[in-house]
Amino acid sequence: MASSTWRIRSDVWEYLRYSVKQLALGREMHEVAPDSEVFRSLRALETIELYWAGFGQRYVAAIRKQIEQRQFSAALEAIGRVVHRLRGEQPNEAAQEPMEDAREAAEEQNDRDTRPRFEVLVVDETTANDRDEMMDRGLRLRNTADTFIYDYVIVPSMEDAIAAVLTNPNILACVIRPGFSDHTKQRLSRDLMSTIELAKNDRDPVDAPKTLLSSVRRVLTLADALHELRPELDLYLVSGAHVEDLAGVLTHRFRRVFRREDHLELHLSLLRRISHLFDTPFFDAIREHARRPVGVFHALPIARGGSVISSQWVSDLAEFYGLNLLLAETSATSGGLDSLLAPQGTIKKAQDLAARAFGAQRTFFVTNGTSTANKIVHQAVAAQGDVVLVDRNCHKSHHHALMLTGARPAYLEAYPLNEFAFYGAVPISRVKQLLLDYRAAGRLDEVRMITLTNCTFDGIVYDPERVMSECLAIKPDLIFLWDEAWFAFGAFHPVTRRRTAMAAAKRLEERLRTDGHAREYRQQRERLVDSDGNPAADSVWLEERLLPPPDARIRVYATQSTHKTLTALRQGSMIHVWDHDWKRGAEEAFHEAFMTHTSTSPNYQILASLDLGRRQVEMEGFKLVQAQLDLGTALASAIARHPVLRRTFRVLTTHELVPERFRESQRPMPLRVGLAEMWRAWCYDEFVVDPSRVTVEITKTGVDGDTFKHDLLMDRYGIQVNKTSRNTVLFMTNIGTSRSSIAYLIEVLVKLAQRLERDRLDIDATDILPPEVQLPPLPDFSCFADQFAAPAGLPDGDMRSAFFEGQRWDAVEYVLPPQLRERVAAGERVVSAGFITPYPPGFPVLVPGQVITSDLLAFMRELDTREIHGYDTRRGYRVLKSEAPPSV
Repeated sequence: MASSTWRIRSDVWEYLRYSVKQLALGREMHEVAPDSEVFRSLRALETIELYWAGFGQRYVAAIRKQIEQRQFSAALEAIGRVVHRLRGEQPNEAAQEPMEDAREAAEEQNDRDTRPRFEVLVVDETTANDRDEMMDRGLRLRNTADTFIYDYVIVPSMEDAIAAVLTNPNILACVIRPGFSDHTKQRLSRDLMSTIELAKNDRDPVDAPKTLLSSVRRVLTLADALHELRPELDLYLVSGAHVEDLAGVLTHRFRRVFRREDHLELHLSLLRRISHLFDTPFFDAIREHARRPVGVFHALPIARGGSVISSQWVSDLAEFYGLNLLLAETSATSGGLDSLLAPQGTIKKAQDLAARAFGAQRTFFVTNGTSTANKIVHQAVAAQGDVVLVDRNCHKSHHHALMLTGARPAYLEAYPLNEFAFYGAVPISRVKQLLLDYRAAGRLDEVRMITLTNCTFDGIVYDPERVMSECLAIKPDLIFLWDEAWFAFGAFHPVTRRRTAMAAAKRLEERLRTDGHAREYRQQRERLVDSDGNPAADSVWLEERLLPPPDARIRVYATQSTHKTLTALRQGSMIHVWDHDWKRGAEEAFHEAFMTHTSTSPNYQILASLDLGRRQVEMEGFKLVQAQLDLGTALASAIARHPVLRRTFRVLTTHELVPERFRESQRPMPLRVGLAEMWRAWCYDEFVVDPSRVTVEITKTGVDGDTFKHDLLMDRYGIQVNKTSRNTVLFMTNIGTSRSSIAYLIEVLVKLAQRLERDRLDIDATDILPPEVQLPPLPDFSCFADQFAAPAGLPDGDMRSAFFEGQRWDAVEYVLPPQLRERVAAGERVVSAGFITPYPPGFPVLVPGQVITSDLLAFMRELDTREIHGYDTRRGYRVLKSEAPPSV
């Protein structure tokens, strides 16, 4: 499949090196059959190498010929050259190349160049001589003063170009010349061909004037497809004629349009653009500050190591973390360092570069985590009395933010996965129904915002474009906050990107501008609203896929824990914004909220790491995320197929995590079938599962998830995991996961499975959690108590008043669980005075002002967890007194 070509390529070259080495040493028969694994590997590489720079199909053909002629030593040296490049190693000084002409000498020198290297895709149907000339010219244009170097990947057709950007993450720029053909002549896999077709048809028809030549329209179609797949790619057009006329038409698709003879200008443009991607303004500023001799006369004794280096008691701080950490510490905002609270220089530039990378209109850095980022957005857009629709299963920071702002939460229930003791996601039908309920009650104007978690901790991903489209059809000015704490990586893969908040906002905005959408919207409104303006029955609105009005306001915010899934220091987070009303009051409100929650002494090391993390994902994010998804799929497949592991563990697939009514696709693990199958699922299913998260059911181990995590994985083998439920463990791959770490985890799981099988007969049967035991149902939100509840039976409540009521010592009492169960069973409406948050599942099971029910207490009774925030193990639950004195 396309997502694993990087691994196939590496493995095949390594295999060839091993096999040909055996032939060269005389350890294998010197006759290699045409249908042998060696020749099958060479045939596969002849296709793969078309899409990678440096060697190509002729190089592979030359190796095949050497093997056919029994020149095994020469073939081994040629293969070794490729393997050295793939490993990032310098070639052996003593190696002899198979040919010793000028081109071979130049290529050897190219291999020894240690500068950062990227690849440039050229799309044009050329001759072998033309390709050689282009390669030679590229080498001649190199200058020793250049920071970067590049190699060409030259393909003849549109389909080959799409295959190249799907399979080769080293490509960072593309030069299109109109002479390309439409179809590939390569024998590509069925999955890759299907993916190519999906990529070609993913966009609406090119909106260029119909008078354009068909050749120009082909160029635009290819450019749109490549941009949609890899937005970080720079696109250049090289044409032989009429470049002046083409430039005006194609400016928004291509960075520049060149004539064919402008080789130097194209070369300089390629290098210049890469330098812009590589630029890290704030990190460069902090590094420069660390190198400068300065006098410290401000309130930070640790700056420049002043209070550390000369101390006999804390000098080990510098020894452990390094001197640069101390040299970079400062409370100054001058000298190029800038202020996070009012950025005008390097921080402002770094945030602008991040907005470009993540596809946002604007981006803001946060140095105290996404908990704070969520509070900033809530305060910026919601006021006291506003109604906010919120997933009850969301992170606790949203609940606390609602309490701080005074907005009234109306909780949405996600579908429960009771068998595994965690929640899924909120169906769009429930969101629409609640909006329709507020409309029927005449309170729709009070609904300000909806916040949902995309993707959830367990990897369940929404379709944000659909959610926003259908909600805006009911309330055209609704604001959306997507908590993407675990989905920052999503922007850097062509399939996952489509379900990020910013990509969805962009696509939605583009769609609303089209004449076709306006026509479809008018036709639908005729079905939904009669001539007198009365809406049809709710059932009609629920059955249709609703379309937003063309003048709907796109107001979308996304908060991301950059440090959780990308390279950044702990607590490094970002807020991404796509807001049509930014200049109509939203900017000032956001700035005030940002000032409220942001420290005047932000951590500069965190800011620098965010700047560097942005550079990394623009330069190699596609490569890293591609590997992350592939390794997650490989882990799931290994557990599901291993004869020992599958007796003890069960990988939860899409079939277990997403009910059938929410998905059109039928594959339990779409990416295991191929990238095209994943693409289809992520296009059409209401919910999908992130392949980089592997949830494993462990009932047959006889231990609960918390014990498995701490006592078995961590204490015995040093394997760290974030999340467990009563009977599941979540394994997450990320951009730092290696193939070796996956192999180690599988090895450990096999050892545990074998040991547990041996020990099972010795374990007391009462300690085993048999498969047939039903875990307690996950509790729905009950309701707010009457004094805090909304009128007309709607679910929102005044949580802020309940919270502060619960802070009065004379208004609360503590009740132990047995007594509380008795009081609730007797019919008393007992009200929670605070937040009760068990880990797991990690969300507030009780919030201030919520009525405590028997179902909720039964769930809490069965929880087997070491950590419950807000619950006093000695005194019990904190509840409001039944007849509390009035507030003063």
